[in-house]
Amino acid sequence: MTNVFEQEPEQDTQRGKFLTFYVGGEVYALEIGLVREIISLLPITFMPELPDYIKGIINLRGRVIPVVDVRIRFKKAPIDYDFKTCIIIIEVNDQAIGLIVDSVSEVALIEEENIKSPPTFMDKTDVSFVKAIGLIEEKIWLILDCEKLMKYENIDIVAKAAKREE
Repeated sequence: MTNVFEQEPEQDTQRGKFLTFYVGGEVYALEIGLVREIISLLPITFMPELPDYIKGIINLRGRVIPVVDVRIRFKKAPIDYDFKTCIIIIEVNDQAIGLIVDSVSEVALIEEENIKSPPTFMDKTDVSFVKAIGLIEEKIWLILDCEKLMKYENIDIVAKAAKREE
């Protein structure tokens, strides 16, 4: 006899859900569980001696957060920010980082069978930020690996410095 008070195991309500956004006409996706919020552009404080794609730091309600321009990081031509440009605040390993993107699209469900491993390239091109490929109808969405994004080059250094400032 089953106990009617026995609860079913909690389902992961975020499983398969991704925040999609545009950078240079391409669609990218982040696992929704890493996204903390989406904000309008804030004043960015420049920090010297950093790669051009690390725009600096922002003050978000007293929290100092490093900000990366994803467009520049992915070697796309820079553009002027407009009303659709926003910052996606993600959190990985207890560290927040802001990702400047051209625009946010939607929260989408990608079925597990439609998530594929990224291709390997013969010339060993670094595509380590691409965790997986989402196949949606005829479209391809590049699912980013935020942990690798956080640990790449100087981003980790800026994140640690920002954490000390809090």
